[in-house]
Amino acid sequence: MIAVDTNVLIYAHRRDSGWYEQAAQRVRELAERGAPWAIPWQCVHEFLAVATHSGIFDPPSSPTEAVGQIEIWFESPALVLLNERSGHWRLLRDLVSRGHVRGPRVHDARIAAVCLANGVTELWTVDREFGRFPELRVRNPLVSA
Repeated sequence: MIAVDTNVLIYAHRRDSGWYEQAAQRVRELAERGAPWAIPWQCVHEFLAVATHSGIFDPPSSPTEAVGQIEIWFESPALVLLNERSGHWRLLRDLVSRGHVRGPRVHDARIAAVCLANGVTELWTVDREFGRFPELRVRNPLVSA
């Protein structure tokens, strides 16, 4: 199963992004292909925070626009929303310890742990920091492989 990170979701939502066309097309392909795909709940929350942040976008997305975008993705019958599962602490602890994770990268470890616990085999992201978790295949879907 493929999971999508916040940054790809932001690019797929923000028409003023230089990556809008590629990201929107890739997320649309996932949503329409019929196979299970995933968004961690943590990325849904982060999407809302980033898309509506006036210090990041001028103008930011309104809460109504951001929520509306999420609801469009939620319409995909194959979408799986990921959350912590039993054993989450053990997995997170190991990822943090082995990856020498600290500060804001703990959030990345949390997303990696949630993905791994839920059977995600590939995370679509433009964040290279996820490379510190070799258990999870990371791919930038916005560039040719």
